[in-house]
Amino acid sequence: MKKLISVALCVALCFVFPVSVKANDKPEISAKAYVLYCVESGDIILSKNENERMKPASTTKLMTVLLTLEQAAKNDSIVTFTDKMQAEGSSMYLSEGDKVRLSNLAVGMMMASGNDAANAAALTIGGSFERFAQLMNARAEEIGMSNTHFVTPSGLDDDNHYSTAHDMALLMAQGLENREFASLTSRKSAAVSFISPENKRITYANHNRLLRLYEGCIGGKTGYTSAAGRCLVSAARRDGLTLICVTLSDKNDWNDHIAMYDYGFGQYSCYRGAEEELCLDVPCVGGESDSVTAMSEGGNVIVCDGKNADKVEKKIYLDSFVYAPVSEGDVIGRIDCVLDGEVLRSIPLTAVQDVKARKVKKSFIKKIKEFFTYG
Repeated sequence: MKKLISVALCVALCFVFPVSVKANDKPEISAKAYVLYCVESGDIILSKNENERMKPASTTKLMTVLLTLEQAAKNDSIVTFTDKMQAEGSSMYLSEGDKVRLSNLAVGMMMASGNDAANAAALTIGGSFERFAQLMNARAEEIGMSNTHFVTPSGLDDDNHYSTAHDMALLMAQGLENREFASLTSRKSAAVSFISPENKRITYANHNRLLRLYEGCIGGKTGYTSAAGRCLVSAARRDGLTLICVTLSDKNDWNDHIAMYDYGFGQYSCYRGAEEELCLDVPCVGGESDSVTAMSEGGNVIVCDGKNADKVEKKIYLDSFVYAPVSEGDVIGRIDCVLDGEVLRSIPLTAVQDVKARKVKKSFIKKIKEFFTYG
């Protein structure tokens, strides 16, 4: 039987902090397709043609960078640049015979949008462009990018190379979960020291101007071809709320991203739990210990309409007691974040330790009976 602990107690334990920004009118966006996506809730705040398949240009490199960094975390091998890796368009200025670490290619892609770096990474990791494209598409499927098909590692035009505004938002959200990716994309510039030639060192400026133009921008990737038009994927974070903006074929992308972020941060609010986890002791029946500790994860984020930010309630539901044995990680309660009767998020309370069942000593007569009992 569940026991409801008072909302007043719950709020006292969780220390809920409301954060809100003044709302504004919906902006007019010039992009052919766009989306403003909330990472914490999965909500689409603004959109137009968000599932229309379009050319993503060099925003494709978000996938290539992610795969490169994941591989480099396993083996940051030395890459020797070859003639087959040459590419037209934007470059990190690799010459035949140059040697760099695999992770340096991610720098060249994210900062300078190097097509040469993308080709070098693809051939190093996949062995061929075709094999690397298979890896890209397999990863896209894992992420849930259901309207995406990659052909080139750089994003240079191909009739069978396409994605959508919504899919690219999902890709950016996945990238931000990778620590190295998140760190790299947030940098205004980065330097690469070549292994060969030893004295070659280049500092690359990030093409993403929003890092300088918009407070709270934490990264993104530009893209352009004459067929795709201007493409831009970016992310911004304020007070624990992370928004991702994607525009495809947009002549006014910088201003459009700023307008959408202003709208999103004005419309949505973020509630955060205490920095430390919530701990509660629950009586345990028949165990070697009389109680087990239930704990929630710290820093939980709840997103809601800014107009209703002060109405969110947190309620703790916890078992009055539990029976042993109990294993670490067992769910023995929950915290519901409720707005107008609707549960916005349910946060599990889990056991933090094992509690074994207490052994009961058997009498001599009971042992004799069990010995002669068969079947």
